[in-house]
Amino acid sequence: MKLNGKAHRFGDDINTDLIISGKYKFKTLDEGDLGKHVMEDIDPEFYRRISKGDFIVAGRNFGCGSSREQAPLAIKAAGISAVIARSFARIFFRNSVNIGLPVVECEGVGEIDDGDELEVDFGRGFIIDKTKNLKLEVKKLPDIMIKIFESGGLAAHFRKHGGFKL
Repeated sequence: MKLNGKAHRFGDDINTDLIISGKYKFKTLDEGDLGKHVMEDIDPEFYRRISKGDFIVAGRNFGCGSSREQAPLAIKAAGISAVIARSFARIFFRNSVNIGLPVVECEGVGEIDDGDELEVDFGRGFIIDKTKNLKLEVKKLPDIMIKIFESGGLAAHFRKHGGFKL
């Protein structure tokens, strides 16, 4: 599985309320509407600047805070193809897998700047920063996790395969 897009940089400890403000928690917004508000408390113009397939690139502990599944849903609905971070909060990581938002850990994210063009190769375990002609290793994902992302999430994978079939 390979993805291509532009990097949008954020720092450490980006919590779920920064990803999608708590003020939308009880509103009856569909997923597409949630996507229009992703990261707006950090960058009010974020949704207008992204293109379908772009990446969020962040530091440590991305997705900390509450266990709300709306955070990865909003990112996915905005058209972000994957989140690349030095590390993830455990529940955010699990929720991302469940809904089919690819997440990958990379120690070298500090080398990636806002606007860099990236190619992420999940199968081979690396990122190519095309802007800098730089290759970064990522924590390789198990084949079953790649299949889950390709299926669109855990429930979609179960429907398609009847379980964890490779």
